[in-house]
Amino acid sequence: MFYATRDRRQEHPERHLKTFSGILQADAYGGYNPLFKADRDPAPLRQALCWAHSRRKFFVLADIAANAKRGSKAASISPMALEAVKRIDALFDIEREINGLSSEQRLERRRQDSQPLIEELHHWLQTERLKLSRSSPVSEPIDYMLKRWDGFTSFLDDGRICLTNNAAERALRGFALGRKSWLFAGSDRGADRAAFMATLIMTAKLNDIDPQAWLADVLANIADTPISRLEQLLPWNWTPKTLSAQAA
Repeated sequence: MFYATRDRRQEHPERHLKTFSGILQADAYGGYNPLFKADRDPAPLRQALCWAHSRRKFFVLADIAANAKRGSKAASISPMALEAVKRIDALFDIEREINGLSSEQRLERRRQDSQPLIEELHHWLQTERLKLSRSSPVSEPIDYMLKRWDGFTSFLDDGRICLTNNAAERALRGFALGRKSWLFAGSDRGADRAAFMATLIMTAKLNDIDPQAWLADVLANIADTPISRLEQLLPWNWTPKTLSAQAA
């Protein structure tokens, strides 16, 4: 589901998720923090942070290929950051193996294979952090993880949680790439309509339905469809023959 807002203030996710209770898989954007407070009504959300974000912070300091292109201006590669990337990649290797399994099976494998790696990583990060000054570049990504450790390790307690929120970011990529061409939505109402249409289109795709065929069929016939049968037009119920069968 897509929402359009004028800015990134925290009031927007608070409003969108006002009645929601469950897991919030996201980056560490501060605007989400009120959603995790113990006194939140109806209940605090469970935080699931993105390992791709944490890895990226280390990878920038350990990217040998990118550094080679910088020539004489290249900073020295951080062995500590490179080691962190290798340890995080080992977790991603496990996730690739269990992708597509049931949440129960994923959880079992994580507790068997991922948890020992997580415990070793946590100890290693704490130990290495003590060797660094505040000004060390690698201190920042280490602190980023250690201060939010519960959010990063919540995937060990629930097989439904993903290691990253990359799926959500990929869903937004079209908007991010299109902004330079579109320039603006024209109005807040236009932005809301764009979000509404994106929600319909993506819902159809998630149900393996051709969005164009579905929308064309529904828009052409919805006015003549009895209210009692409207749910048959939802993407997870619809087939190309749905409306023609009704007409017959």
